[in-house]
This record gives sequence, structure tokens and C-alpha cells, in this order.
Amino acid sequence: MGGFFGAISKRDVVLDVFFGTDYHSHLGTRRGGMAAYDREQGFHRQIHNIENTPFRTKFEKDLSSFHGQAGIGCISDTDPQPLLMRSHLGLYAISTVGIIQNAEALVDRYFSDHGHQFMAMSSGKVNATELVASLINQKDDLVSGIRYAQEQIEGSMTILILTTDGIYAARDRLGRLPVLIGQNEEGCCVSFESFAYHKLGYQDAYELGPQEIVKITPEGWETLSPAGKDMRICAFLWTYYGYPNSCYEGMNVEVMRYRNGEIMARDEVQRGQLPKVDYVAGVPDSGVPHAIGFANRSGKPFARPFVKYTPTWPRSFMPESQDVRNQVAKMKQIPVPELIKGKKLLFVDDSIVRGTQLRETVEFLYESGAEEVHMRSACPPIMYGCKYLNFSRSNSDMELLSRKTVQALEGDEGQEHLAEYADASTERGQCMLQTICKEMGFDSLGYQSLDGLLEAIGIDKDKICTYCWTGKE
Repeated sequence: MGGFFGAISKRDVVLDVFFGTDYHSHLGTRRGGMAAYDREQGFHRQIHNIENTPFRTKFEKDLSSFHGQAGIGCISDTDPQPLLMRSHLGLYAISTVGIIQNAEALVDRYFSDHGHQFMAMSSGKVNATELVASLINQKDDLVSGIRYAQEQIEGSMTILILTTDGIYAARDRLGRLPVLIGQNEEGCCVSFESFAYHKLGYQDAYELGPQEIVKITPEGWETLSPAGKDMRICAFLWTYYGYPNSCYEGMNVEVMRYRNGEIMARDEVQRGQLPKVDYVAGVPDSGVPHAIGFANRSGKPFARPFVKYTPTWPRSFMPESQDVRNQVAKMKQIPVPELIKGKKLLFVDDSIVRGTQLRETVEFLYESGAEEVHMRSACPPIMYGCKYLNFSRSNSDMELLSRKTVQALEGDEGQEHLAEYADASTERGQCMLQTICKEMGFDSLGYQSLDGLLEAIGIDKDKICTYCWTGKE
């Protein structure tokens, strides 16, 4: 996906941008970039590949050449950025987070007949950030250009622009991702993750609303285009993607995950479906807080039968190759045999997407002597690939375990009844659960309900995007 950090101050902010951006490394593993503006030296920008080397290591040697009272940085899982753009709007640096589903159509519609040329990336695709800048440049000022770009884009786009007189920040049209402002005595910052600026001495100051555009200066911020009424913030931020100490719309990620696990256990106890197990465990790392909540409410002891080796292994779904993803997932899980052999275990994972890695984990647990393995997903069955954010590298909805199972059970006819399959209280829902359970080798399988997930998040459900589970806009 990606993350960003920007700062502007009466002093040099390069170190703030460096560390603030590095604190977004959990959001991507492909590209990192920084751009700074100094009143005497002008703009300076650097982009590095961070697939095999962390952002902090890659950029540490660049710090001596960076100076500026304003700067932005980004972690990108797609395009090299930030980009430096020169147009009738002046020279500026731009970074984006989101996805453009109609990128090719926009290129054909607006630029093919006007002699406009784009730098092709190694994939042959147009750099999405460059396309956004080109749309912005169609208008006479930045604010009008940003609004225009967001109106034309199918998907979502959050935008950060560094100019000679301030930083422009624009939250995507339906607020699917957060944009927060921090402030200290010397200036302001803007960030995807709030904890990034807390560690740098900034205090919470403001959270942008959907489609809101602000200009940030050392003195503060000004709303240039008001927030919209409709919001669809991504529920998966709390379920999986968000860092534990992050807060979105006032709800902390770790707290939500504890509550989510508690709700799952509560509902299982009420239905009389809680199995007799020795330990409740989380699939590390993001499944752990859900499991702690489940253990606390169920009265079953929490344990860590295997732990994740974190010093070198990035998120396993990031590599392009499924074989590489599987191998990375296998290599970073380190067992504790004394907590596995002869034990009945209930695991909670943040989600079950393709299921390939999970199947290998279960096989490993049985090979290590586990007596029973029960699995719980902290969210409902994923039925649709996300259209609005770059979450994973799935090429088709049919790569999703739930969709493959439906296809195997009923063929194309089953695809017309996905809502039933996603509901464990229906006959089709139970059939899918039993099929996955048998295929994966679980002794039992359960998914969090959509109502339970929304209860755990605790904000207005009409403001939350649940497309990946319901297929509803």
C-alpha cells in the first residue's frame, strides 16, 4: 500500500521527515523516497529501492546532503516517488497513496491526443503519481487541480504536495485512509500514522475529513477545500494493516483488536461452540492481540506456540512470487515445541485470504505433535478483492480461498450467492466452513461476523468500508 510523512518548521526538519517516514515501513516494502525544500538551496529529492534493505539503512547516507525547513517522505509499494514536477503551477514535489483503477482510460482520454509523454516504469505502466500530477496540472491552481484529479480517479487517492510556501495535504474522496496533523512550538507535520509524530515531539492537532484539502505552514494549517459528508474508512486498517499504537477516527488499533477477540469468544460461548483447548494463540504478529482478547473472554490461557523472526523478514505477502511469499512465511515462523506437542490449540489469525501459508502452518503444527488445531479468523470471509487500495498482489477474486471454495462447491451458480456463503448461520455458509475446515486440516473453523467486527471498531458503521466482505460500495 504505502505511507507518508511531511513536516514544515522554522528549523531544519530533515531528521523529522527521515524518522517519520521510516515509521511507515510496515506499509510497504518496494520504494522509499524523500524530498526537501530549503530556502537557500531549493529542492532536493532521493528515491531508493527498499525491497532488500530497510528505508532507514538506504537513506542514512543521504542525510548529510539533505537540508530544508520543509520536506515530505513516503513508503511506496508501487511507484517510485515523491516526484519533482515543473509546470505552470510552479515546481513542487508530490507523493500519493491509493490506486487508480481507470489509469489507462485517463491516459487515453486526456493525454494521448495532446502529445503528453509519461515515463514508463519497468512494468510498462504509467507512474500513478505522475498521472495524478498531470491531472492536477490541468487546472489553474493546486486546490482546483487536486479536486479535479480526485473527481476523475476511480479508486482512491490521498495526495501530499511540497511547494515553496507550504505543504498541501488532501485526504482521498471518501476518507478510506487517514491523514493527521501534528504540531509543536516550531512547526507542523502531516502523517498517515499518528505515532510517527508522537515519537518526534509533535502533539495531535487535527484529523482531515474525507476529501478535505489543507495547506500546512510552520504557523499552522488552513482548510482550503472543506471535508465531504460521506466517509468509507477501510476496516482492514484496524483488522490488520494498522500498527498497534495507531489511532484512526479516535479508535486505537490494539484496543480494537482486543475487543474484536473478546466479541468472537463471547459469541462462541453464547452459541455453545467454544472447543476445549489447552491454549489460545495468535498467528504472529497481527493475530496476537485478537487472540489475547479471545483468551481473556474465553478463560483459556494465552500462549505463543510459535513466534515470528522479525529482524530480517518483511511481510510475507509482499513479494511478487507466491512461491517466495510461501517460503518467507515458512522461514519466519519459529516453533516452541514444548507448547505444541500433545496440545489442543486454538489459533486466531487477523484474516484468511488465500490460505496457502495457513495450510502449511497447520501441517507443521501436526507434524510437531499438536493434538488438535482450531482456527479463527478475526474478520469475515474475504469475498472481493479491494478496488480502492493496493492491499495485496492478488490478480483475481478467484485467488481468494472463500471464492475458490464457492466455485468448487457450486460452480458459477455459487457466485450468485456470496452473501449466503459469507454468513455462517446459513446452510451455504456452514457448507463453506466445513469444506475449508476439511481442506485445511482444522479441527474447527470460525470467522468473526461482520456485525461483531463493526461492534469492535465502534464508530458509525455507515462510515466504514466493508467492500472486501460484502461487495457493496
